[in-house]
Amino acid sequence: MKIKYSKEADILLIELRDGTPVDSIDLKEGVILHLDNKGLPLEIEILDASKIATLKEISVVAPLEAAR
Repeated sequence: MKIKYSKEADILLIELRDGTPVDSIDLKEGVILHLDNKGLPLEIEILDASKIATLKEISVVAPLEAAR
């Protein structure tokens, strides 16, 4: 997963996995879910991101690997 922010465009992009978006769904005004050719989620795009959160408020929490 990758998280990218464009200050110039004020867009936060959360890439869930690699692929080429072929379709999108507007989840809410300014929140777009991009899908691959199988209809699976690839990325979430948030427009006017600075109005929703600051970069200081964004954190990534990765699950711990299961004990072997």
